[in-house]
Amino acid sequence: MLTRHAIAVHSKKTKGQLRPLAALMCSLTVLSACMSPPQSAAAASARASSDMLDLPPMKVFSDGRPAPTSRSNASIARDFLDLSFALETGATLDRFTRFEGPITLRITGDSVPVSLTHDLSRLLTRLDREAGISITRVPATQPAAITIETLTQAELSRRAPNTACIVVPNVSSWDEFKHARRAALSWTQVTTRERLSIFIPTNTAPQEIRDCLHEELAQALGPLNDLYRLPDSVYNDDNIHSVLTPFDMLILRATYAPELRSGMSRAEVARALPGILARINPAGATGATPPVQITPRAWTEAAMDAMGSGSLTSRLHAAKTAVAIARAEGWSDTRAGFSWFLLGRLSIATDRASAQLALTEAKRIYDARPETRFHSAHVAMQLSALALSEGRYEAAYEISASAISAARDAENAALLASLMMTEAEALDKLGRVSEARSVRLDSLGWARYGFGSDDVVRTRAAEIASLAQ
Repeated sequence: MLTRHAIAVHSKKTKGQLRPLAALMCSLTVLSACMSPPQSAAAASARASSDMLDLPPMKVFSDGRPAPTSRSNASIARDFLDLSFALETGATLDRFTRFEGPITLRITGDSVPVSLTHDLSRLLTRLDREAGISITRVPATQPAAITIETLTQAELSRRAPNTACIVVPNVSSWDEFKHARRAALSWTQVTTRERLSIFIPTNTAPQEIRDCLHEELAQALGPLNDLYRLPDSVYNDDNIHSVLTPFDMLILRATYAPELRSGMSRAEVARALPGILARINPAGATGATPPVQITPRAWTEAAMDAMGSGSLTSRLHAAKTAVAIARAEGWSDTRAGFSWFLLGRLSIATDRASAQLALTEAKRIYDARPETRFHSAHVAMQLSALALSEGRYEAAYEISASAISAARDAENAALLASLMMTEAEALDKLGRVSEARSVRLDSLGWARYGFGSDDVVRTRAAEIASLAQ
């Protein structure tokens, strides 16, 4: 089986590391199934059918201006080195690599969604403006440094199982990738980035396509590693961030600083970074630099197993292991919050009281820091769904409504739609029917971007509606 571990390609995970929102929807299904008496999805859907007969147009996010990172330059330099000189697999890289000449990009494939073109244009504009990286689009028939090729999920899964999308060095097409020798596909053998391909399935939701664009293009241009300790970055396997953050843009800007070049050692890059960061991020000259708390491999494996495709029993055991390690390490950061989040999410099926406690602890940890407000919004969705299923409608309304601005700022349409649908159901139960209808209609436009097909949108709305007893 050809996986990223065998050939050292970078991939965005699906089954092997279940994305939090996908698991959220699984939790909603579990909650619905556990209700007594259960309310069928069809009945729940019928209650709101007048709002969903004709779904509104898809909504898309407008350009925003996120606040710059508040990290110290010493902290950024440390993270830059750990991101740039290792792979997700744990393999170390002995040299720094990047593109050294003009960067061109083309899109190929039989079917290119309109949303992909729109989101790519937004991303390239941001990269130019925020990271100082100019990428020129060229026609599909011309050679390019970066090729984005679209294909079906089935095609991708046959060659790269359990991935949502991948970036591969030294190839310019899917056909070339399929016939390449493994050694030619290894990032450890790259000396200078000259050509690579990003493979993205198009029979999925627009948001999933956009997330792939952001994560894989970021890896194509810059660091290849992910670090669970990072609270404000797409370079983190918790998949909380959907789009490139100000921290990510700063990392990419530093990657293409004139003081660096491909082939430099870790020590050489480390010597150059203080001057680079002082120039491009003068605000980071002051500020605390907390010591690094290394992530034990045992915790990483436990988190991956908890997000994996094993039995519920084995995944629960893994989540409990992650929590135990986090407590033993004395963590109070994003890794601690994520450990409790995993445990709470998985406990819903067997022990709601324990799920409530774990999710509440996760939210307490996330709420303590402004950089983890997006993480807190994911937990809020779980807590509001629990409250809705237990008839605590005021709590369901308050929790979901409080997280909506964070989900919008995160540009996470699927999470935003889910929170708004939950808010609408709670409002209905509180007798605020007119408000509920307005919120529900607003949620559907976001749901079309976040979930994709009309059928999936209606199914998600019905699942959330079925929680309200």
